[in-house]
Amino acid sequence: MATDLLVCDVTPRDGLQLLPEAWSVVERVALIDRLSSAGVRRVEAVSFVNPARVPQMADAEAVLQAIARPAGLEVAGLVMNARGVERALATELDEIRFVIVASETFSQRNQGAGIDATMRAFTDSAARIRQAGRRCTAVIAVAFGCPFEGEIDPANVAALVEASVHAGADEVLLADTIGVAVPMQVLGLARRISPHLKGRRWGLHLHNTRNTGYANALFGLVAGASVLDAATGGLGGCPFAPRATGNIATEDLVWMLKREQHDTGIDLAALTDLSQELRARVPAAHTGQVARAGLFPEGIAPDGVAA
Repeated sequence: MATDLLVCDVTPRDGLQLLPEAWSVVERVALIDRLSSAGVRRVEAVSFVNPARVPQMADAEAVLQAIARPAGLEVAGLVMNARGVERALATELDEIRFVIVASETFSQRNQGAGIDATMRAFTDSAARIRQAGRRCTAVIAVAFGCPFEGEIDPANVAALVEASVHAGADEVLLADTIGVAVPMQVLGLARRISPHLKGRRWGLHLHNTRNTGYANALFGLVAGASVLDAATGGLGGCPFAPRATGNIATEDLVWMLKREQHDTGIDLAALTDLSQELRARVPAAHTGQVARAGLFPEGIAPDGVAA
């Protein structure tokens, strides 16, 4: 079943930002090129943050300047504030993702600014992003729960979605930053924000901290999500969230979607090869299962023994 479903691989940004060893520009470029050559159509390649706070994300401009840009590839970058927007606009990005946090405490820790100040910065930036011909995406972080404040009122998330769309967001992503969402919560929040989207595309950025990420992805699809973020090997986590763990694994998500008859356009074998290489390099951070278990039915030999 062909759909407009888009899988965005966030390994080069979210996947690397919590690793103890920073990857070089050359290594990050090679990773992004491997993803695009595997048919990934959207990659969150970099974030424009203070390298003193997140050294793994230094040299974003150098990375973007060196990557291959095959036809059909959309390159996204993450920003937290107006300074990040300035840097992002000076590069060849297709999409600028601006983080707006649904919890005041987490906003102060993650952004160094409160929700109101961040929303003002987003409002000031959205028109500039669109005028520059870039997609403007609002990422609502800790939309399902905060490590400091606990439950997040869905009405607050809906209000942020409404404000971001009014300000000019082309897309909206709901982020389960600490992996606490459950499927019916995803469905309920999707219904809550639907009247405020005004036809905008929306999606989910899911972490699998408590092993509900893949179920949440399926319920998101049922609710109308058309963008799903994931990281190869399940790498990732937020530096400012206690006990943060990785994203849903891109290869596991793509395998599930393929079995559900969704065509993502991604070469699953190539992506699994990359995941196996990541597992060899950062085994403690790797949580993907398809790289361990193999593909099916492709991974079954004619004699019925796993190849």
